[in-house]
Amino acid sequence: MSSSSASHDPSERADDRQGASGVRRALQIIFAVAESESPDVGVSELARSLDLSKTVVHRVVRALVADGFFQMDERTRRYRLGPAAVSVGLSALARMEVPEIVRPHLEALVEYSSETATFSVRYGDKRMYLSQVLSPQEIRMAVPLGKLLPLHTGGSSRAILSGMTSQELDRYLERSFAGPENAQVRERISADRDAVRESGFAVSSGERRADAGSVAAPVFDARGHVYGSLSICGPLNRMRGEAAEALGPVVVEAAKAVSNGLGFRSAV
Repeated sequence: MSSSSASHDPSERADDRQGASGVRRALQIIFAVAESESPDVGVSELARSLDLSKTVVHRVVRALVADGFFQMDERTRRYRLGPAAVSVGLSALARMEVPEIVRPHLEALVEYSSETATFSVRYGDKRMYLSQVLSPQEIRMAVPLGKLLPLHTGGSSRAILSGMTSQELDRYLERSFAGPENAQVRERISADRDAVRESGFAVSSGERRADAGSVAAPVFDARGHVYGSLSICGPLNRMRGEAAEALGPVVVEAAKAVSNGLGFRSAV
């Protein structure tokens, strides 16, 4: 028998398939907790949303707790991301040059407006705040870095939608708002995307947070794909109406500069 025959052992191939399946389940559960609207999630919710048995989910989350990827609230028996997950995320971000490209432009926006400036990146059908520079004012906005947020609500999200092609937007709407009962929602989001695309920036007044307003513009990467968005945000009494609209062109120019830094070259 040749020495290579062991690599074709059916039991080894079965072990490989089982191991790959286990990794996929673990990643499904990790992403489900990361993308949850609530700060923590229970086993029953995870099993229901992922169409897995509670036994399987419980076994996976126990392993993730043991490895530090999840933390469990002993009182509620619910789970949230743990220090190991944060460490992996921060390590990935540290290896990116994007924050260094963006930061000078955020600082310039804060200096110009005296409001908080933020940078969001798109993650599939979600987006998250990657970095911010806070306003020097005593009453100011601060955003939650690293939290996944929907793409249809808030200035930063709507700016990202405006940077999508029509085909991308249609696919997103079909995934997120499928069915005849959501036809009006799809129409409203499409119409808003067209309006934001025409002006170049999105203005938000009390959408994601009732006490906040923002102005945002899309950022593009070297391939010409929408990468994220840049925004100025502040308390609603300072960021609405003409005051917000006046900041639009400034945010657009900053977003263009960041896009250029990422290798984007607009068509002449």
